Amino acid sequence: MKEEKFASILSDFANFLITEQGLTKFSADFYLSDVRQFLSSVGKEDLSVIGTKEIRDYIKKMYSLNLSAASVARKIISLRNFFRFLLRESLIKNDPTEDIELPKVKRKLPVILTVAEIERIVKTCEEEGDYNGLRAKAMVELLYGCGLRAEELLNLKVNNLFLEDGYITVFGKRKRERAVPIGKPAIQAIRDYWTLSRPKYLKKPTEYLFLNQRGKRLSRMGLWKILRYFIRKAKITKPVSPHTFRHTFATHLLEGGASLRAVQEMLGHASIITTQIYTKVEREYLKEVYKTFHPRS
Repeated sequence: MKEEKFASILSDFANFLITEQGLTKFSADFYLSDVRQFLSSVGKEDLSVIGTKEIRDYIKKMYSLNLSAASVARKIISLRNFFRFLLRESLIKNDPTEDIELPKVKRKLPVILTVAEIERIVKTCEEEGDYNGLRAKAMVELLYGCGLRAEELLNLKVNNLFLEDGYITVFGKRKRERAVPIGKPAIQAIRDYWTLSRPKYLKKPTEYLFLNQRGKRLSRMGLWKILRYFIRKAKITKPVSPHTFRHTFATHLLEGGASLRAVQEMLGHASIITTQIYTKVEREYLKEVYKTFHPRS
């Protein structure tokens, strides 16, 4: 198969992932990278001649390169999506990944911040004393107070805010819309940012809530850099990412007595199985508290 034909198919696949599967460009790029690596490795010019043997041989090769089970599983998932796309487009007659099983992956428990650590980060944002600090505080309050994903936060628009009614609307994975309650600290942080900080970034009218220095929608990397600065300044030594605030949101809700179903709704999980990881986090946390403080632990 000619190189330009590969390029055309991969371009169509990327468009399918974004427009029909609801993936972000960031996620779609990972899928494309995995597929390109596979196609380069097998060296076939005709996709229709790739069978289960080639898939299994490739998996063995990945293990020989000391890739983790989690990395191999992700690559298999990428290939599954690709070959199912090819089958759907009638570019192949059989899906070679159909009988390929995913390796068992030991799921790591997510890092969780304590209430005191959250308060330290918020206080550090306040102590910055300028419009950058106000923006950071509003983002932290939303990430933790509403359990948003990074992309959900960055894609928030002004018309998604219903502060008087105490909720915001969010578009999650596969563009599923959900309403999320918002607490008083987050509402006040947004209002402070809107009044005192956002005008400093605004260059021309835009619907996005959080802006960078050029007046454009804040990027994922921009968000990470801002959070990393304030996390370090707050002397938090745990490995914290934007998603850590979402994990913390869910865990603290369950610790406070919220039902698993309610937490599922607020997180926007399609399946409650995904949400159940936080019940294990809660149990592990309680065990750690017991070991630390009980005299007969």
